Amino acid sequence: MSEMFVTLGTWNWLIFGILLMALELAAPGVFLFWLGLAALLTGLISFAYTPSWQVQILMFAVFAAAAVPVWRRLARSSAAATADNPFLNKRADALVGRVFTLEKPIVDGTGTVRIDDTVWRIAGPDAPAGSRVKIVQAQGASLTVAVA
Repeated sequence: MSEMFVTLGTWNWLIFGILLMALELAAPGVFLFWLGLAALLTGLISFAYTPSWQVQILMFAVFAAAAVPVWRRLARSSAAATADNPFLNKRADALVGRVFTLEKPIVDGTGTVRIDDTVWRIAGPDAPAGSRVKIVQAQGASLTVAVA
């Protein structure tokens, strides 16, 4: 076992880093990516400077530990970007509370309404064409309306 550590070299770290990043593709979770990046950095530094195996392992440990706050900072900034647009990928939820005019009547509690370039299925009380309806609930691709 100690012989394995003594023979640690640049190529071992590079291969280990690439292997960890490939495993990240198989089991995504963004954890192995940072360990792989730490191994690649250790390997690249080992090209320029030939440290002992103890220093190489210490460099890997430092880079891996430093990756945690970097990852948290990146994750926090990405969460803040999503908070700026709470309806991202929730288009129907963004319609709740808006009022539209029916092009076709609601018959037997179901109908359709054109909103921008999309025709939405709606459910609500029967209403003639030209009525103003307010969207009160969104479930998937169906909207529930009330006469405004």
